[in-house]
Amino acid sequence: MNLLVAVLIPLLGAPLVAWAAHFGRYHAAWAAGLLTALALAVVVPSMPAVFAGETLVTSIPWLPELGLSLAFRLDGFAMLFAILILVIGLLVILYARYYLSDSDSTGRFFAYLMLFMGSMLGIVLAENILLLLMFWEMTSLSSFLLISYWQHRSDARNGARMALAVTGLGGLAMLGGFLLLGHMAGSYALSDILTQGDAIRAHQLYMPTLVLILLGVFTKSAQFPFHFWLPQAMAAPTPVSAYLHSATMVKAGVFLLARLFPVLSGTDAWSVLVMGAGLITLVIGAYFALFKHDLKGLLAYSTISHLGLITLLFGIGTPLAAVAGVFHIINHATFKASLFMAAGIIDHECGTRDMRLINGLWRYMPYTATLAMVAAASMAGVPLFNGFLSKEMFFHEAVNFAKYTTWDWTLTVAAVAAGVFAVAYSLRFIHDVFFNGEPVNLPREPHEPPRWMKVPVEVLVALCLLVGILPAYTVGPLLKVAVAGVLQAEPPYYSLAIWHGVNAALVMSIVALVGGVLVYLGRRPLFKLAQRWHGVLDAPALYQWLLRGILALARAVTGLLDVGSLQRLLAVLIVTALAAGAMGIIPPHVPITGPVPISMPDAASVLVAAALVAVALAAALIHQRRLTALIVLGAVGLLVSLIFVKFSAPDLALTQLSVEIVTIVLLLLAMYFLPRRTPVETDTGRRLRDFLIALGAGSGAGILSWAMLTRPHDPISGYFLENSVPGGGGTNVVNVILVDFRGFDTLGEITVLALAALGIYALLKDLRLDGPTHDIAGRLWNWDIHPPIMAALVRLLLPLALLVAVFIFLRGHNLPGGGFIAGLVTAVALIMQYLANGVIWTHERMPRNLHPAIGIGLLIAVATGAVSMLLGHPFLTSAYTHVHWPFADFELASAIAFDLGVYLVVVGATLLILVHMGLLHGASHAPAAAGAGAVSGPAPGTGAGAAPAASPGSHSGADAATGRDPARAPAPAPTLEPAD
Repeated sequence: MNLLVAVLIPLLGAPLVAWAAHFGRYHAAWAAGLLTALALAVVVPSMPAVFAGETLVTSIPWLPELGLSLAFRLDGFAMLFAILILVIGLLVILYARYYLSDSDSTGRFFAYLMLFMGSMLGIVLAENILLLLMFWEMTSLSSFLLISYWQHRSDARNGARMALAVTGLGGLAMLGGFLLLGHMAGSYALSDILTQGDAIRAHQLYMPTLVLILLGVFTKSAQFPFHFWLPQAMAAPTPVSAYLHSATMVKAGVFLLARLFPVLSGTDAWSVLVMGAGLITLVIGAYFALFKHDLKGLLAYSTISHLGLITLLFGIGTPLAAVAGVFHIINHATFKASLFMAAGIIDHECGTRDMRLINGLWRYMPYTATLAMVAAASMAGVPLFNGFLSKEMFFHEAVNFAKYTTWDWTLTVAAVAAGVFAVAYSLRFIHDVFFNGEPVNLPREPHEPPRWMKVPVEVLVALCLLVGILPAYTVGPLLKVAVAGVLQAEPPYYSLAIWHGVNAALVMSIVALVGGVLVYLGRRPLFKLAQRWHGVLDAPALYQWLLRGILALARAVTGLLDVGSLQRLLAVLIVTALAAGAMGIIPPHVPITGPVPISMPDAASVLVAAALVAVALAAALIHQRRLTALIVLGAVGLLVSLIFVKFSAPDLALTQLSVEIVTIVLLLLAMYFLPRRTPVETDTGRRLRDFLIALGAGSGAGILSWAMLTRPHDPISGYFLENSVPGGGGTNVVNVILVDFRGFDTLGEITVLALAALGIYALLKDLRLDGPTHDIAGRLWNWDIHPPIMAALVRLLLPLALLVAVFIFLRGHNLPGGGFIAGLVTAVALIMQYLANGVIWTHERMPRNLHPAIGIGLLIAVATGAVSMLLGHPFLTSAYTHVHWPFADFELASAIAFDLGVYLVVVGATLLILVHMGLLHGASHAPAAAGAGAVSGPAPGTGAGAAPAASPGSHSGADAATGRDPARAPAPAPTLEPAD
């Protein structure tokens, strides 16, 4: 359980961090630091067991039938990444506290950082791969927010969109790969998957699974050909770059590569794909890093190169190569985070990162220069620094691999070449920035940063030295358990000694060091050559070209289909559905009629069906008169409810009636602003087209119904009928299905309803429309839009309607009713108050803001499921008991809490939509005035005394209780009063 808590602390703490910023800009940093320290404190007690060789797994069932559970695991490899994420996260928070300027929103920054941190913890601690995928996508979304933090900068927005597009595409591919992997393993749990490597590699679906998963890995870890997004993400604040590119986002890909290493490695396909991508990425990243003038650009391409190195090591596929890969993950995290922080300090104090300008900084900030040079030496692989040890391991594995494959020279030469360029760009970082003359036109006078801004760099640089000098004592135990977690077996023998004698790996290191110095000394011709070829192979430009092509295609298709005609869109939709349906019945070997005979209907059914057909035809024939057609459509809804009654479905009948009333009110509000008549269709060709499409749609639906009814089927209703009482504690099977058996579906539906209501609210908010001033016959609208008799009657009916709603709600678990129907009844009762009494009168007596009702309803529904999970049961599992009191015997079910959430969402969403539809007219916002009517200004051409337009739900100044006639009072000047 502590692993779940560790993940939830930063995720749930993000709003707290944003709120803390209201008390001062640095309070958000303190809150973020305390939450990170708390998450680390939650994980630490489990570490001794992991160092002892145990793998801790905790699981809470969620949707076990679908293989979904909130399952987390902590082995050595997961523990390593959890330490990197939380410890470097703490250092980044401290660093960012001094880096961010007074104009930057610290609350928003640290809240985004907490979301990202929690998502990364979820990835590395997840036991269920589908849960891992969810956190994987959360890192893409939260990194988008972090990269685009400086929203006013176009490069930040473009870089964030590119990162999201590339990593999001990889996430979709990985979804397919995970589904196939779970299918092959028969489980989505890593504990099961990691034991079935042989069976998975021998499966016929291995190859597509491997390709899909590697697409996700390569896009996230910026491997060729998806490497181009990472340099564009440098538009983010430097603390984000230090965090994302050292221990977190780009490491998520190599984490997954290592996590699935026992399952997917060991085949030729793995070696070719993983080694090929890693090798190309290693070389091109190192090459391009040398020619970047931006400090962060140089570090970004060096990150790409080092990620390629780690990928290449896992692609080699040997246990020792895996040891080297894990070791370099640790080393790269320390020296790269410190280098990014040093680059941020230089930018912070100098006002630029251009290495052509920031020269000779040793004189101005010698302490920062010393720290940066130590980290750069580690990045170059200089002896006695941690980077040297893992790079020597890499050289050793490259040599060994060449002995047993046809790649006898390719890998070795490429490894040395990448090492040469690594030394060269590290030398450029040191020499061009801290020496090489004097600064050139710097925006600011360089100086040392605040004391505590240097502390995170000091800690990381100290680790580079300690690991480089005393590796067996500092990182040895952690590396051992991490490798065991990767291999799922005892690690092979390896040595962390600094000196291994003169061997091929040492010679390669010396060649790389000397060659790097020579390349840097002769860099000017290389720079001229690189400048000549600049832009020829520009991956970001290729991405932008591809993106423009996709958008152009989308615009072309949209322009072809969407020409402002609803008929065109409906025609395309219906014709496509007909074509898809016809594919199942056109083959001659598939008869339409099945073996089941059709029973003859009774007279009542025939009568209702005939009435339904007649009413539907009438609606089609008189559709030009919109109000009349709406009334006829209401009759169709009533007939459908009778059909539900006929088939013993009273819940559906009640729901149909309630929805019909709400829909009629909604359409009436909308039709007020529409022409009273539908334009006459004069084009014979279009009328014939529409007739044929309608005939085809009706015939297709009839054929499909006939085919289904004449075929045997095994309904699932028997299961629900048998288990409604013992499993859900209710005799109303429909309600038990909604709140128990299919509760997750209902939760999704009310979430969609809430989102739709909020979307409609956003569209209608502050929108004001001028309604018609005359009816269809040319008569002015009546002043008396809120008749006193109607207002008084509706007020009297409100308590009764609410009482009926409560009755329907409480009886819903055992008799027809429930939260959805009760919510609609309540919404109709309240909307009648708006219609009869006006908006302002109603708002004076009930809350204006309906958003809390929707939010509280969703929270109650989710909390109901969460409680069952905390008690060790699947999500939304209900419980019930029978209470025996001296004067009563009744049932108490937890599902009533879920139903209460449904009720609140339905009431809030329905009122939010209908009320804001009524508020479209300006008269709805006119304040009450003694003896004044609804105000929208005099109608054009009718004089000052003409009756103004008024909409359903608009407010009249007339006091419905006193019955004063507003038509006899002069209209005051128009005045608007916001309704919310």
